[in-house]
Amino acid sequence: MWVQVKTAPNLMIAEMWKEFFEGEGVPTLVLPDTEKPGVGELASYRIFVSQEKVHVVEEILRRL
Repeated sequence: MWVQVKTAPNLMIAEMWKEFFEGEGVPTLVLPDTEKPGVGELASYRIFVSQEKVHVVEEILRRL
């Protein structure tokens, strides 16, 4: 099961979060935010991680 942990205002920021989390060993999924209008790279995106890794992401975000 995937859990949303962040939102990003555009695709570039979403991909940066994905690379950051995956660099820490956390599988990450990026999907467009269907609640906010936008197209392509200007659309908002949601960042999801595996439910088993949510505690890891919370600790990573606390360190930032």
